[in-house]
Amino acid sequence: MQMSSYAMEKKKMFTTPEYDTALDLVETKPAEAAEILRKIIQTTYDTEEETTKTSRMKEESIYELGRIYAKLGDVSNAQQLMVEIRPFFKEISKPRSAKIIRTLIDDLATMPNAASFLISLCKDSIEWCRQEKRSFLRQRLEARLAALYSAEGQYKLALATIRKVAKEVKKFDDKPLMVELELVESHVWYALQNIPKAKGALTAARSNANSFYCPPLTLAEIDMQAGVLCAAEKDFKTGFSYFYEAFEGFSSNAKDADAIKALKYMMLCKVMSNQAADVYNIINSKAGTKYAGPAAAAVKAVADAHRARSLAQLEKVLVDHAAELIADSVVGVHVATLRDQLLDSNLARVIAPYTRVGMAHVAQRVGLDVAVVENRVSRMILDGALHAVVDQDSGDLIVLPKEAEDKLYTNALSLVTEMGQVLTKLQERADDLTRQY
Repeated sequence: MQMSSYAMEKKKMFTTPEYDTALDLVETKPAEAAEILRKIIQTTYDTEEETTKTSRMKEESIYELGRIYAKLGDVSNAQQLMVEIRPFFKEISKPRSAKIIRTLIDDLATMPNAASFLISLCKDSIEWCRQEKRSFLRQRLEARLAALYSAEGQYKLALATIRKVAKEVKKFDDKPLMVELELVESHVWYALQNIPKAKGALTAARSNANSFYCPPLTLAEIDMQAGVLCAAEKDFKTGFSYFYEAFEGFSSNAKDADAIKALKYMMLCKVMSNQAADVYNIINSKAGTKYAGPAAAAVKAVADAHRARSLAQLEKVLVDHAAELIADSVVGVHVATLRDQLLDSNLARVIAPYTRVGMAHVAQRVGLDVAVVENRVSRMILDGALHAVVDQDSGDLIVLPKEAEDKLYTNALSLVTEMGQVLTKLQERADDLTRQY
């Protein structure tokens, strides 16, 4: 029978038979274990010595109980637990109580569709912090609330919360929390497609991170966001470098989920920079073998479609790996761009032999609806990628001959520029002679 990680440490602290029994039941009968742990947390002791001895056991019971409720998806009991443990906070230091609340929220965040519940939980905890005058914890909970607003797409509320907290944090010169806030702000601006402001917030976060000992995981998150912003600006080479740094940071700190995401973005950068062959080298590397899974397989399939320049193959990949490609907002944008590029190249290849061709025939050749093809061809014409017109009566595409470039205007403009420079030199020479005589 597999025990919880905390069961291995129970001999290192004061325990009771009830606590040991609860640890034994965590994996097999979590509901029964939760009841026992809850009673342990609610138990009060008469003497200060007993209270001190059992405080560590109560703290571990709270952590274990939070994990159980997260695993069971028990929202109501989880919310009730956050209220019931508040009297216990009077027995321990403020940093310990802050750690307990933040750890519980992190554990409960693993529940599916828990965002709205966590927002409500954070608001309730923030109000309690105000009543108890716990500014340190309140500011960190408000930073977490801003991140939750961002994840839920409530960007206006996220930015308002960040601005409000940032004013207080700057007064206390709390650099770690400021980095956290600026990183969340960068994510919000990226989601709003305001890349300059996203880069500004990230630059501020990196500047603050350099002024104190910043945890490696936070630095990895900064590198990850920097890679995302570089990729958004089509600088995939620099983006790959940032993603590699983020991957190293996450993998060395056992953050496997984030390491897999960074690896996926690294591979995507290679595909988008027309270096799809390098994807196979990454997959066959030690790191690629360690983190092999659906994410790596999805990007490999995209690389295969890109190398084959097959739009139909890419469409199939997007259907088969929708969870890893379309659902990921970062990957989804770039895969859509790649799809448009493949569609343009396929359309150009089909249209090339003709001077007049029916849209229905072109749509049949590329395997898409006529309406989709007409819309894309019209965009290519407007972008100057295709020199043609669409006959609205017949529905045919008429390819126009490329006109020879008339260099008369360019040559005339160059001549005028050169003459202007000559006249300027003559005027300067005349002025020099005038001053001499």
